[in-house]
Amino acid sequence: MPANRRFRPALLPGIAALLAIALTVSLGNWQTRRAEEKLALGRNLDDAARRVQLALPPSLVDAQDYEFSRISARGEYSARHTVLLDNKVLRGTPGYQVLTPLKLAGGEHYVLVNRGWIAAGTRRDVLPQVPTPAGTTTVEGIAIVPSGHIFELDTKTEEAIVWQNLVLARYAKWSGLKLQPVVLQQTSDAADGLVRAWTRPDTGADKHRGYAFQWYSLASTILIAYVAFSFKRAA
Repeated sequence: MPANRRFRPALLPGIAALLAIALTVSLGNWQTRRAEEKLALGRNLDDAARRVQLALPPSLVDAQDYEFSRISARGEYSARHTVLLDNKVLRGTPGYQVLTPLKLAGGEHYVLVNRGWIAAGTRRDVLPQVPTPAGTTTVEGIAIVPSGHIFELDTKTEEAIVWQNLVLARYAKWSGLKLQPVVLQQTSDAADGLVRAWTRPDTGADKHRGYAFQWYSLASTILIAYVAFSFKRAA
């Protein structure tokens, strides 16, 4: 820096720079936490996969005792309570995830089974026909605990078969069924034409790390620019 320049920071630009740096660092920290959360979910899933498969009992269970565990459930499907989760894209093709409740043998409770993905077809007003296994069947998969709170602009899906999001409490109210607090993400084979290619919960951790790096870089750029412009020619 030339000898005839002095560091003379201005108050208002300094406050603005400080606020901008605080904001960008905060956003970077948030993205870092999101990456760590996804990695932790992946580790939990790996740990649960090494455990012995659990049989889901007909009585009500504690969701935390089963989350990410390999489970099996035996019972009969209630096809008339099937719903389709919309906007599920697989390899670039739009479609739905098919959810059907399974009444657990020996009790009154149901477990909602995410049976897999089906393409939407060319006409969105014509829903795909999904065959449902009849009689008593055994389903195997992973126990997932869906979020209890989802931001939505529209909640009309409660009145139709096509839903935008799944909230178990809302589904229980809509269906009138006694539900287990987990969703069985099916991995076992079934002759229903559905695709069961599930995305791991840690997918996207690198994306969040990239976003964090961008926010931290922007914070550094603001700091460097502020310092550089604060050096002014001496009077």
